[in-house]
Amino acid sequence: MNGVSPDGAGRTGAAPASPGTGGTAPEGSWLLTGHDGRLTFYVHVDGAVLRWTEESPGSRSWAGPVTLPAKGVTGLSVVRGPNGYAHFLGRRSRPRTDDWTDVDIVHATQYQTGRPLTVWHSLGNPFKDRARAVEAGDPVGAVAADGALHVCVPTGQGSLALRCEDGRGRWEAWGELTGTGVTDQPVLAAGAAGLVEVLVPARTGASHFCRQKPGGPLTLGYEVGAIPLPGSVSALETSPGRLTYYLTDMRDFGVTAVRAGHRPVPLGGEPGDGRISAVRTALDGIDCTVLAFRGLTGTVRLGVCATEGERDGVWWTDTGKRCAGDPALVLDGRGALAVAVVGTDGRPAVARQEDGQGLSLSDWHRI
Repeated sequence: MNGVSPDGAGRTGAAPASPGTGGTAPEGSWLLTGHDGRLTFYVHVDGAVLRWTEESPGSRSWAGPVTLPAKGVTGLSVVRGPNGYAHFLGRRSRPRTDDWTDVDIVHATQYQTGRPLTVWHSLGNPFKDRARAVEAGDPVGAVAADGALHVCVPTGQGSLALRCEDGRGRWEAWGELTGTGVTDQPVLAAGAAGLVEVLVPARTGASHFCRQKPGGPLTLGYEVGAIPLPGSVSALETSPGRLTYYLTDMRDFGVTAVRAGHRPVPLGGEPGDGRISAVRTALDGIDCTVLAFRGLTGTVRLGVCATEGERDGVWWTDTGKRCAGDPALVLDGRGALAVAVVGTDGRPAVARQEDGQGLSLSDWHRI
């Protein structure tokens, strides 16, 4: 493993817990591409975020792990804005001496690849009553085209709490989206046009809400027609202004594609119980969508189809790579597909798209 970048971010050396089977299991992992084309791989473990950073775009040399403190932070999510900033959101619990627990939603930002993470800033709690503050769930976020961060939190009462930045970066007060019947973490997403959407898993289905104009209210959208497995949903902009949601449908436990104006499309694939990652890329001159998840056998499975052409078929393959947690997909600084996982040996590993026809991946490289 290569040395840590001399940026002073966090603490170097041994991690507080292994992200693999030798210690605390990873709570989540994310692979992001910075403005400079370098990849960053984050893994959330107990009390910290571990970070590995490419030393140059497309390089097999990585710096890390750097340990970014996240004491008391659970339910972490990471979202990249159009300006390249990486936004970290989590739920923080801090026990008090009077037997109460302070719970708030927190946010930190990494502005540039390899640079330090800001301190964790509190966004407060949707509940002002301390006795009810523990009902706030894990936050998710999306960044609009103007760089404004939007945060969504399930309240434990079947509704959602929302808090957003305005165009000048000032935080508005918490608001509420009522009547959603939420039973799991929602998925918040924004397209290139800046319109924010949210898909809300419920006990017998899911609800879709969207904004008709930037800054407008979230209103009820289309009928989803699927029952998402908790934690499986991801969103991808598959045409200008239109998002497709990929999820594991609990009715047949296969991958399903959902988007406005279309019936849900079953895709098969035999997913496990984790998140489905999705990215668009050109393969042989065709606009394609690539899907990745951990399958029932614990190995990384990939699916490829023409973007918004799922009805014409999906090509599935098993990479044979066993992993702990969910795989992450991204296009690197050269436009090539990269897949990152935490292996069952506790070490992060990356495979990249190779030159040639179709989608061919390199051997897995441990970092």
